[in-house]
This record gives sequence, structure tokens and C-alpha cells, in this order.
Amino acid sequence: MPDPSDQLDDHILVASFKNEQTREEAFTKLVHKYQERLYWHIRRMVVEHEDTNDILQNVFIKVWKNLAEFREESNLYTWLYRIGTNEALTWIEQQKRRSSVSISENEDVFAERLTAQKDFDPNMVEWKLQQAIHTLPEKQKLVFNLRYYDEMPYEDMAGVLGTSVGALKASYHHAVKKVEAFLKGI
Repeated sequence: MPDPSDQLDDHILVASFKNEQTREEAFTKLVHKYQERLYWHIRRMVVEHEDTNDILQNVFIKVWKNLAEFREESNLYTWLYRIGTNEALTWIEQQKRRSSVSISENEDVFAERLTAQKDFDPNMVEWKLQQAIHTLPEKQKLVFNLRYYDEMPYEDMAGVLGTSVGALKASYHHAVKKVEAFLKGI
């Protein structure tokens, strides 16, 4: 979670990017600053490393193309998370259409991908949590990940997801209850 000094640093990054002479250096700094957080945000949504890298590359291509027009009406990291979220959701939808399977079958595909990871250990709490999260509906999964892993405030989540704080709180509450029920059932 960025602190106020991050916002100042981000403002400087954006201003540097808008300057033709410092654009590439500013973009490199932006990538170094945010790529790991965005990687894990996307990875929790799509599971596989290779898919995550492809999506992350698309995110940074969009950032490169659009950062000069960024009006700073929101925090830079909120804007980046929104792009990352939208790219991941688009990828998930494309996978669903390509495979032409039902939503429950698609959840099974993600569960299979999760358990196929080379370091998967069904006895580890983190893996059990991941299995529980992947049983959630897409929006609840996204809200849970942003709140639990990224510790994103609801106000920032509202900016990323374009919805109200109240709806996000309700969605997170329902997600937590479902995750708890799943974990108790194991």
C-alpha cells in the first residue's frame, strides 16, 4: 500500500514520462516499482506464471501507450491495478470462450492448474487458501485478493473496480464467509 511519499514519487514519474527526453528512464522506474505487485495481483487471478507474464506485458504496453494522457485524477497505482485487473479479466473471459465450457467447469480448470503447480503441497495452508479462493465467483475472488493480499483500502478498490465502497465491503464479507466455510470443510 503506497504512502503519501509514493504519490509524490508517482507524480514525478508521470511528469518525467511526459517529457520526451526522460520518458524511457521514467517508464523503466515505473516498471521496476510496480511489476512485482502487479505480477502477484494478476497471478492470483490466472494462476499460471506464463499466462501472468503475458498479461503483465500487455499491461505495460497499455501503460506505455496511455501514460502520457494520464490525468492523475486517481493514484497511479490505482490506475495500474485497474489496467491489470481489466487485462486479467479479459484474458479469463477469452479462455472461457475458447474452451466453451460452463463456469463450473472453468473453475475446475483453474483448480487443476493450481494443483498442477510444481511446488503444490495440499497440506500447506497457503495452497488450501488458494483452492478456497478459486471457488469464489470472479468478483468476490478479485475483491478478496485486493483486500487480503494487497491490503488495498476499500476507497482505492472502488477506483480500481468502479463500484461503491458499500458493495465492496459486502462482497468481501461474503467472500470471507465462503473461504472460511471451504476451509472448515477440508
